[in-house]
Amino acid sequence: MTEPFKSILVFLDGSEDSVTAAMAAIAMARRLEANLTAMYVVNTRALQDLVKARIFLDIEEQEYRRDIEGDAQRYLNHVERLGLQKGVHVTSVKTSGTVHTEVKKYLQEQHIDLLVLGGMSEIHSRRDELLSETDRMMRTAPCPVLVVRDNDTIWDMFESLPDQP
Repeated sequence: MTEPFKSILVFLDGSEDSVTAAMAAIAMARRLEANLTAMYVVNTRALQDLVKARIFLDIEEQEYRRDIEGDAQRYLNHVERLGLQKGVHVTSVKTSGTVHTEVKKYLQEQHIDLLVLGGMSEIHSRRDELLSETDRMMRTAPCPVLVVRDNDTIWDMFESLPDQP
C-alpha cells in the first residue's frame, strides 16, 4: 500500500498558528517521506481594497506591499530552516493575488495531496466568516485539509524529532 499523502502544502500567513502548522507539516512529511511545500500569498486584493477605500494612498500601498513581501520571505526562510533542522527539504512558494484562489490553483496544478492550515481565528460575525481566507481555503480545496491546533502539543512533537546534522 502506498502512503496517502506524498505531496503536502502548508499555508503560511505570518501568524503563530501558521508556523505551528508548518511544524506539524514538517513532522508529517518526515514520517510519510512526503514532499513539503510552504506557500505564502501576498493578499493584493486586500491591498487594493484599502486603496479603493482611501485608507491607503498608492505610495503607501506600495510601501506596505514591500513590507509584506519581506515578511513573507522571512517566514518562508524560517520554515525552510525548521525543515532542514529536522531533515526535511521544504520548497518555498511566494505569490500574490487573492489568497484562496492562489492556494486552490496551486493545489490543482501541483496535484497536492494534503493542505495543512493553522488554527482559525474566532469568527465574531457573519462578515468575518465571509471574509475568512482560511475558511474559504477549507471549503474550496480539492484535497483533504488538516487544521492544526494545540500549539503546545505540536511544539512538543516537533521538538521530540531528532535533529539532523
